[in-house]
Amino acid sequence: MSPADGVAPPNTWESPRLKDLITWDADWAGLRVVVAGIGASGFSAADTLIELGAAVVVVDGSATEENEAKADTLRIVGARDVLLGSEHAAALPRVDGEQPDLVVTSPGWRPTQPLLVDAAASGVPIWGDVELAWRVRIREGRRTAEWLTITGTNGKTTTVGLTECMLLAAGKRAVAAGNVGTPILDVIRDPQGYDFLAVELSSFQLHWAHSISPLASVCLNIAEDHVDWHGSYEAYLAAKASVYERTRIACIYNVEQRETEAMVEEADVVEGCRAVGFTTGMPSVSMMGVVEDLLVDRAFIEQRKDSAAELASVGELGEVVPRHLVANALAAAALVRAAGIPASAVRDGIRAFQPGDHRIQVVANEDGVLWINDSKATNPHAASASLASFSSVVWIAGGLSKGVSYDDLVADHAKRLRAVVLLGADPTPLQGALSRHAPEVPVSLHPSLHTGRGPTSGGSPDPVAGEALMQWAVAEAARLAQDGDTVLMAPAAASMDQFSSYAHRGAAFMAAVRARGGQGTTAKES
Repeated sequence: MSPADGVAPPNTWESPRLKDLITWDADWAGLRVVVAGIGASGFSAADTLIELGAAVVVVDGSATEENEAKADTLRIVGARDVLLGSEHAAALPRVDGEQPDLVVTSPGWRPTQPLLVDAAASGVPIWGDVELAWRVRIREGRRTAEWLTITGTNGKTTTVGLTECMLLAAGKRAVAAGNVGTPILDVIRDPQGYDFLAVELSSFQLHWAHSISPLASVCLNIAEDHVDWHGSYEAYLAAKASVYERTRIACIYNVEQRETEAMVEEADVVEGCRAVGFTTGMPSVSMMGVVEDLLVDRAFIEQRKDSAAELASVGELGEVVPRHLVANALAAAALVRAAGIPASAVRDGIRAFQPGDHRIQVVANEDGVLWINDSKATNPHAASASLASFSSVVWIAGGLSKGVSYDDLVADHAKRLRAVVLLGADPTPLQGALSRHAPEVPVSLHPSLHTGRGPTSGGSPDPVAGEALMQWAVAEAARLAQDGDTVLMAPAAASMDQFSSYAHRGAAFMAAVRARGGQGTTAKES
């Protein structure tokens, strides 16, 4: 798509000077850069570029108190200017009176954002913070970390965490970075340096990256998501596929999803790079898989044609081990095995791993009802994986749909639904799919609390209304659940219409469940 279409394309060309900027010690002095966004990644990018000697102007459309404080800090350390307010995000600003040489954008800025469209139309290259981090990773006197890159519609953060634990168990200095935890440029600037980075990459970050050459890479899975940001599913798919470009040792793909294997087949990789699959079933040669409840490796051993190396048992992954968690562990194992990490460290890493909150999190198990918080299931693909883990479900679902369809999700899991309790300022997308594909399933909809403000109405989420709605949803689920059921809060939608984040939504769910336990109703810790 061209700028004329109102979308800034992912630029892969650059000026001769930019082509030479491939180490920290290159000549960044005086480079005119506009940094779009002053959030965590934008602030880190601006701070890094100022340290490198670039002339930096920062733009953000929001003039909040927090942003004003960040702006003051950046001015103190040497930013040419910091422009806050929506009027400044409408066009590309000048730097020192001239057109900038480069724009570094925060991942949250859409390609349709006017400043980015203006930059593309003016012939100004656009990088993301991850692209900048790759360019400055090599620094004289410091170790240079190898990158293991992870993307996918779901499971990225879990896989990155498992990868980090496995590397640490092998005695490597390693850290999770990118779309999780510490901004990647802050990690790059660590004075000690790292042996490995486990880099979580969103489709937004991949859209603006074009020179990363990881040691190993994986796309865990792919399903419709973020169509509103990318403009189409095809564009989203292309962004995810780019994780494999220029991979040097191993491209890891999901055997159970043909689309990821096709991505590997079409990727332009370094000569000698291998394709390695992972599956929750029996593995073939050059795959990771499961044999009799054991995670095994048939890819990174010499006798892989007729044997497998035991890595860990499925039970070592936790109390509740859904199929997608097994898949994530196998993907992480493949990444670290490609990096030469021994099988013993894979097991030790799995044992040390603590899953993050709001991911298939057991909240209570009492009176025959299991309560599960999977607030991180922010799209239909993630919710489908959760639903598939349980046989009889009272499903708490709904929220900001991001333009996706729920028909396949409901049709695939209608038989396991005892009842559905709907969240969301606009529950109609999911409500419609339920009426079409699960008309016999009881659906509960609060008559008065579906007024939470959010992007659908132009306001901000009301946390009080959101938490009150969750209390009602939990009470309604408790009324509907029977012995042997699972109450699963896997919304299949984003949270920002009624909650500040998926974590806020999950915390509200857990608080409501535990409050009922305090009344002697449910919620004993399992």
